Amino acid sequence: MNSFITTLSSTLFFGVAISLVCYGIGAYIGKKIKFPLANPLLIAAILLIVILKVLDIKYATYMVGAQYISYLLTPATVCLAVPLYEKLQLLRDNLVAVVVGILTGIIISAVTVWGTCVIFTLDEGIFATMLPKSITTAIGMAVSEETGGVVNITVAMIAITGITGNVIADIVLKLFRVKEPVAKGIAIGTSAHVMGTSKAIELGEIEGAMSGLAVAVAGLITVLIAPVLVGMY
Repeated sequence: MNSFITTLSSTLFFGVAISLVCYGIGAYIGKKIKFPLANPLLIAAILLIVILKVLDIKYATYMVGAQYISYLLTPATVCLAVPLYEKLQLLRDNLVAVVVGILTGIIISAVTVWGTCVIFTLDEGIFATMLPKSITTAIGMAVSEETGGVVNITVAMIAITGITGNVIADIVLKLFRVKEPVAKGIAIGTSAHVMGTSKAIELGEIEGAMSGLAVAVAGLITVLIAPVLVGMY
């Protein structure tokens, strides 16, 4: 049995297959249970960890096949431009509010990371690792590597940030009585990148379009300012 599992897990697309199965189960449970924590991404992550642990499959072995999923991140992010194009006039009408909202989100994220690193006396490498936590994985990995961060930890932080944002976005918006669709989309996209955008799309077309815009713009701005911020730390 152990030899069969070892052989199976070492096949090229095992990582992709098991990831898709776990997400499929998570999506099914999410539809049946209307509860914020019944999130497909969260359920899939927990299931995947349990399966790898129970079957004693090493993370490196799993990633042999799972790495191919990351190749889809960039085109998936680009596809977010489609709903934005359909709402282009709305963007023009709210351009100032959109720009200010995205910049505010980026600044708050950077200040939060800086404050955390200062309080816990963390070094420059950890600061560089944490800085891209709120941008999409495809961009965040490059930013972390360029500025001297630990890429694997950055990916984990991006995933945690995205899943958390996806789970609590609707609750936070209701708590603070945010009702404007544009504001909802910008807030979610800037703070929780693509994973949050999937929640924004569920809330509405406008929310999804604005969130997709925020993901792209926040990522590009972070690429430009990250080396400067790390150098100043």
